[in-house]
Amino acid sequence: MDEQGVSRDHVGSLERGLAVMEILARHPAGMTLTEMAEEAGLTRAGARRFLLTLTATGYATQSGRLFSLSPRLLTVARTWLGGASLWTFAAPIMREVAGQFDEACNAAVLSGEDVVYVARIPGRRILSVSLDVGTRLPAYCTSMGRVLLSGLGTDELKSFLAEAKIERRTPKTITNRAALGKAIDAARADDFAIVDEELELGLRSIAVPICDRTGKTVAAINVSTQSARFSVEAMEREILPALLRAKQRIEEFFFV
Repeated sequence: MDEQGVSRDHVGSLERGLAVMEILARHPAGMTLTEMAEEAGLTRAGARRFLLTLTATGYATQSGRLFSLSPRLLTVARTWLGGASLWTFAAPIMREVAGQFDEACNAAVLSGEDVVYVARIPGRRILSVSLDVGTRLPAYCTSMGRVLLSGLGTDELKSFLAEAKIERRTPKTITNRAALGKAIDAARADDFAIVDEELELGLRSIAVPICDRTGKTVAAINVSTQSARFSVEAMEREILPALLRAKQRIEEFFFV
């Protein structure tokens, strides 16, 4: 659409009304008509029309001379957030990470002894492991599994290490339960995990946890790559900072 088309379709009054709402949001104690007119750059008559319209539609309340936002806006926000999963909104952040390295970026949650993929931004390079949303992989030998397991309570992790089915997937797979416990402890201490060809030869991945506002691990995101593309050291040096930035953005958007 050209500039003329954008200008023709642009509703200036709606834009100004939204600006009034944003100003009210910055003043939870309320604002007078005069204060709104000054901050929004409106005449008193214009500010009055916007404020009274917001009040009439239930988006603002009036108490004496003060106008403030009503809880209705929170209801709208909750409806919007409830209509899609966290990963719908996290996908653009994950896509940036995938694009930066030309590799896949994935998200998973823990389900029993497995991780279950809940989001996936594929890379351009083909891996022999077939992955998609809903794919289940063993937690013990995957990077997302390690960070998810590191978020378990002491008793839960002890039960997992005692009862989980652990088998050698490659010559590099950690199958000794004590050694696996140490690897999970390291993931907890480091706040990330790298798994080097334990699931499949030629496949490396690095993961970080996604935590809620209480600090509980609720999910994990990772980048998976071919071992010929990135050494373990390069993954920690180059990919980890990008994953940590993505983790922070996702957590701030949803949990702060």
